[in-house]
Amino acid sequence: MKFKTLALAAAAGVLLAANAQAQTEIQWWHSMTAVNGEWVNDLAKQFNESQKSYKIVPTFKGSYDESMTAAVAAFRAGNAPDILQVFEVGTATMMASKKAVVPVSKVMTDAGYKFDSKAYISAVAGYYTAPSGEMLSFPFNSSTTIFYFNKDAFKAAGLPTDKAPSTWPEVVAAAAKLKASGHKCPFTTAWQGWTQLESFSSWHNVEFATRGNGLQGMDARLKVDSPLHLRHIENLANMAKQGLFVYKGRGNVPEASFVSGECAMINTSSGFYGNVAKNAKFAYGLAPLPYYPDVQGAPQNTVIGGASLWVMSGKKPEQYKGIASFFDFISKPEVQAASHQRTGYLPVTMAAYKLTEDSGFYAKNPGTDVAVTQMIRKVTDKSRGIRLGNYVQIRTIEDEELEQVWGGKKTPKEALDSIVKRGNEQLERFQKANKG
Repeated sequence: MKFKTLALAAAAGVLLAANAQAQTEIQWWHSMTAVNGEWVNDLAKQFNESQKSYKIVPTFKGSYDESMTAAVAAFRAGNAPDILQVFEVGTATMMASKKAVVPVSKVMTDAGYKFDSKAYISAVAGYYTAPSGEMLSFPFNSSTTIFYFNKDAFKAAGLPTDKAPSTWPEVVAAAAKLKASGHKCPFTTAWQGWTQLESFSSWHNVEFATRGNGLQGMDARLKVDSPLHLRHIENLANMAKQGLFVYKGRGNVPEASFVSGECAMINTSSGFYGNVAKNAKFAYGLAPLPYYPDVQGAPQNTVIGGASLWVMSGKKPEQYKGIASFFDFISKPEVQAASHQRTGYLPVTMAAYKLTEDSGFYAKNPGTDVAVTQMIRKVTDKSRGIRLGNYVQIRTIEDEELEQVWGGKKTPKEALDSIVKRGNEQLERFQKANKG
């Protein structure tokens, strides 16, 4: 009897081991931290629990820049991840790396899934689609730039709390009142290149770069030395001199100063919402980006940010099937809607947007629809998005030059001229390397 029991136990162990072996692991490298990192892990857990054939293994690989660099090295060494999260700044580079990636539309159709790119918000899908119409990467945490303000600070300064400043002159006036009330950081901005040059351009329907901001060809060149760009950076520089704008660092670093209550107004990603909703200890509001009311065509629409998921080449067929299954799972309207409501990232599909609207979420949480309504407007050739080669390096140049302005070491004109000169050198280098 004892022998029989042991035999059955051994057989069960073999069966369990076989099942474990049959499960295909999908390695997913991402760059999400804090509340958004928790969201990524939860998505993987939900998918893994929904079926037994595949296991998504999410791994944080550092900042967007760092994970891209790590993936390039891993690809060359033959051990790239199956899925790589790449921020929108790296899109042109990934599109040019044709041997390293497999178009997401091919992955889905090969696995037998119906893939309709028209189901996605056009401004989102269009950004990640090749001129041939083939969708190359999966829109994941797509975001755009919006305006957050601290209602408690506004109330203390005698400012209305039911409406954010909608124009730049109103932002300056509000900042002055906040400072007079004792607020040491009335306004700051995160992702300064994205918010103050790139989104600023599309929001005012002016070119950031030629050739449709790069979407029409690799021979695009920067145009951020225009009179309007100069006027805006001069405005911010004057605010900085008066203590109305306080520079808090690169990337999303300044966001902590808003959550802590130190800064009362901030321009940053809609994907910041989850952090604010969870951690801010004050009443807050979300609003569209400010604009200059005398500029014809403003406000237009903001450009896409965030990141998409790229499928790496050289994998086994069962891995591609698992990736397609995961993408199908996170495309479901109820999953998309839940992610949008939790994080502030765009719902990506119109079905998810409609589901969120019908649920009453936007009515219960005023301002959470700002990112969507800014993005679903009819776009122009100047506002469709920005897709440039060596964009990671250009973003760094933008940071370096603007910091010179905030530090009083360069005039706005000198900095913008330098961004154009140094940025165009990067564009020429990318064009030459990729024979565009």
